[in-house]
Amino acid sequence: MATTPTQRMLQPMLASEERRPPDGEGWAFEIKWDGVRALAHCDGEGGLLIQSRRGDDITARYPELEALGKALAGHRVVLDGEIVACDDEGRPSFQRLQLRMGLTSELSIQRRAPLTPVTFMIFDLLELDGASTLELPYEERRALLEKLELDGPNWQTPSYHLGDGQALLDAARERHLEGVVAKRLDSPYRPGRRSGEWIKVRNWRRQEFVIGGFMPGEGGRAGRVGSLLVGFYDSTPDEARSLERPPLLVYAGGVGSGFTNEEIERLTRMLTARSRDATPFDVGAPKRRGARFCEPNLVCEVQFSEWTHEGTVRQPSYKGLREDKNARKVVREQ
Repeated sequence: MATTPTQRMLQPMLASEERRPPDGEGWAFEIKWDGVRALAHCDGEGGLLIQSRRGDDITARYPELEALGKALAGHRVVLDGEIVACDDEGRPSFQRLQLRMGLTSELSIQRRAPLTPVTFMIFDLLELDGASTLELPYEERRALLEKLELDGPNWQTPSYHLGDGQALLDAARERHLEGVVAKRLDSPYRPGRRSGEWIKVRNWRRQEFVIGGFMPGEGGRAGRVGSLLVGFYDSTPDEARSLERPPLLVYAGGVGSGFTNEEIERLTRMLTARSRDATPFDVGAPKRRGARFCEPNLVCEVQFSEWTHEGTVRQPSYKGLREDKNARKVVREQ
């Protein structure tokens, strides 16, 4: 399925982060899925194109979603959703999804797909039969989406809840789910924008960080990654232009837990291949000797309890690489 200029430019709408769900009427609440954002373009003739948040074509990585195009034969649509992989308890697991995200060879994908299947959680409709739905209110877009009855072996349209977002957040916490997303019922879809009309509330603090190096481990980890040295930029490229200076990479601490042996090996290879002599951090630096630095072009997701007064993360745990995120756009989430 060929990509049109419109498809290349369309980017997912983003949510602002808050500590509590909004009160009052006019809000819908959805579960926040622990996966990767994707837009699915169905051409009405059985063809399917899946794009990552960065606009990359990732269709071939998820062959089990190919049948979605056939299920929508007769309808030209653009769908917004999240690709997830579930753990043994049936909960979305970003770490489990890591086993699929980095695969590019057809053989490795064919071998892994049956062992780690994915599901496309569809929560918005951006185009229907050639007509844009971006200006329609969320509630109307969802009504049109539900009429498509998208409930298949590897895709579904999860329901949303009206009001009482705290109750849904509590239920999500009990099931060890990431959190909820609140969306104004009257909100249009704003591609590529982070809007207060969509609000994400997490049960645990999580965000993306840029990897600037690592501290070698000891014992069994000698010579390999012991902890990652991570940071964030103090401004986006657009904001930096108004400041008339490049974005500064700010050190945010070390991340030494959450790794499997397989992931330690993979990270060690990737970071060694990107090695550099000088620190990439413009503000702050690791205080321990022996740090190994790398070019700051890899992004990882980290769960942590809070920010310290020194501006570093407390009790961080590595969740995986984010190949769908641009390192230069990683800033501290407020």
